[in-house]
Amino acid sequence: MSALDLIRKAKDASKSIGLLTSTEKNQVLKSVSVLLSQRTQELLDANQIDLDNAEAVQMSSSLQDRLRLTEARIESLRVAIAELINIPDPIGETVRDITRPNGLHLKEIRVPFGVIGAIYEARPNVTIDIACMALKTGSAIILRGGSAAQNTNAVLVQILKDALSANRHNPEAVQSVDEFGRDGANSMMKAIGLIDVLIPRGSASLIHAVIEESKVPVIQTGDGVVHIFLDASAKLEYAVEIVKNAKVQRPTVCNALETLLVHKDAVENLLVPVLQELDNSGVIIHGDETVCEAFPKAIPATDDDWSSEYLSLELAVKVVDSLDEALTHIAQYSTSHTESIITEDKANAERFLAEVDSAVVMVNASTRFTDGGEFGFGAEVGIATQKLHARGPMGLTELTSTKWLVRGQGQSRA
Repeated sequence: MSALDLIRKAKDASKSIGLLTSTEKNQVLKSVSVLLSQRTQELLDANQIDLDNAEAVQMSSSLQDRLRLTEARIESLRVAIAELINIPDPIGETVRDITRPNGLHLKEIRVPFGVIGAIYEARPNVTIDIACMALKTGSAIILRGGSAAQNTNAVLVQILKDALSANRHNPEAVQSVDEFGRDGANSMMKAIGLIDVLIPRGSASLIHAVIEESKVPVIQTGDGVVHIFLDASAKLEYAVEIVKNAKVQRPTVCNALETLLVHKDAVENLLVPVLQELDNSGVIIHGDETVCEAFPKAIPATDDDWSSEYLSLELAVKVVDSLDEALTHIAQYSTSHTESIITEDKANAERFLAEVDSAVVMVNASTRFTDGGEFGFGAEVGIATQKLHARGPMGLTELTSTKWLVRGQGQSRA
């Protein structure tokens, strides 16, 4: 059986999955949660094999962190599923309801995509997150989770299939093409008419490769060169706690801080305490000349640092003369993911919100809040950095399409 055969099976299964009621879909998700609990040890054993293989090939520590499952992380998946169950089903929701002067009744409603494809790497949590979201919105799902997590994903995919079977629904609605390696991903990218939308998650190189090579429509999830601008008016306690949280709490994820911009008038009273706190947490500072003078532990930054997504305990720090310069820097180097300003100046805050062109723009908050769970979406598919269809954290609504229902009473167009 080829990868294309599996894709066709998912396409066939999508017809029945799309007709399930909200109650039926939620029952499948409950079964997934139960099976995750019952098969935790099996999952951990499979994950350990993947981790051992990752260490043997000297995979980066950031990718190993994303690859790793623990009992706590499995439990967090179950919590996300519980939240997903409690979120209203968007399928059938009315978007627009219009009655025309000629009596035609038009209604736009949300419908399933049909078949969703996901290409990602070393992220077994994505297997559950995106599959459960696809099933909740009545779509079949095809997964390419990469060789690094192949053993873990095999168990997770079987759990998803078993949950469908236990509820007498077609298990072919969940497919993995991991066994076909890169050929599986290529088959997904060429499956016009079989896969309705493709969502890549992972490194910038993976995302860009899918965007460039896919003939199937792609929702772009982006890498995160994430900025915080420390304004001169910022509160010291906000500056220290927010910057530390954004960089240190989990540095290997896309919403972690990568570049800190600091107003020149905040160098003495704000920058040094912030950098000292980061240094205490093991963060390596790549600073411009002013930063290195104020904080001798910093190492000189290069031009590459301003566009780096470190995904580790490293941070680029630059002093700017004004909000205008900060906005210019962000416009040049941002990947349109998340940017935040720490300020007590309302005018500066509103300018920042209005002028920064990113998926999520914040005031006095950690960039780590750019997350579907934190936004109340339950699990998330990813953070979309494009402008078509979806932008920012992608929840259930972003995994739907729409169609128009037109009801007439014998009308003909003149």
